[in-house]
Amino acid sequence: MTASTHLSILTGASRGMGLAMAEQLLDAGHDLLCLSRKTNDALAQRAERAGRRLEQWPQDLGRAEAAAARLETWLTERGPQGLASVTLINNAGVLPRIAPLGEIPAADLAQALRVDLEAPMLLAGAFLRATADWTCERRLLNISSGLGRRAMASQAPYCAAKAGMDLFTSCVALEEAGRPNGARVCSLAPGVIDTDMQVQLRGADPKRFPDIGNFQGLKDKGVLSSPADAAARVLAYLDRADFGSKPVADVRD
Repeated sequence: MTASTHLSILTGASRGMGLAMAEQLLDAGHDLLCLSRKTNDALAQRAERAGRRLEQWPQDLGRAEAAAARLETWLTERGPQGLASVTLINNAGVLPRIAPLGEIPAADLAQALRVDLEAPMLLAGAFLRATADWTCERRLLNISSGLGRRAMASQAPYCAAKAGMDLFTSCVALEEAGRPNGARVCSLAPGVIDTDMQVQLRGADPKRFPDIGNFQGLKDKGVLSSPADAAARVLAYLDRADFGSKPVADVRD
């Protein structure tokens, strides 16, 4: 019997582009495991209508060590039977207070770095260990940002986390290239999207955020993608035959 099931694991699926990706993956026939702050009843109903398996784990990714251990156990127990592919999408992210580094409370800074960098690394490690001997296609997609590739005042935590994501993805790509059936990996910037993060950026204190005008201009000019459109482009990139050939990429490439 030919393996035909596609399994996707997605963080940050409760709203914005993450929710749109979850909906589109279910519609495309994927089974789905979501790690988010909250579960989503409408998503569960969508999975039932589509005849797909959906698990939702309420999870604070600021405490990702337990989530990574649970994921590794879950994948090991599930095994590769019947799978054509397995994919981890690290999508969850947060913005701490938009201010110079010295004005951000230490607790807020630590939480942002845990969610934006530590959690993706821990989950990626768990995913790669648990699936190392699987023969199905294995993919790791980290959702990065253009802010990981340019400096911006009052964005030090987010810029640093996304730059770290880009570099750890590049390291993993080198490691996986030397393994039998190594995972294909990519840190992908999804473009500018009309999400809650953009609302935060446009609503920042102009005295503390000198680039606020750029973000207000993106909204005024109507160049922001909807979460659904951005999700479709990201998933189309994930499905490309050359996915992983560039470990650090932009969806607009």
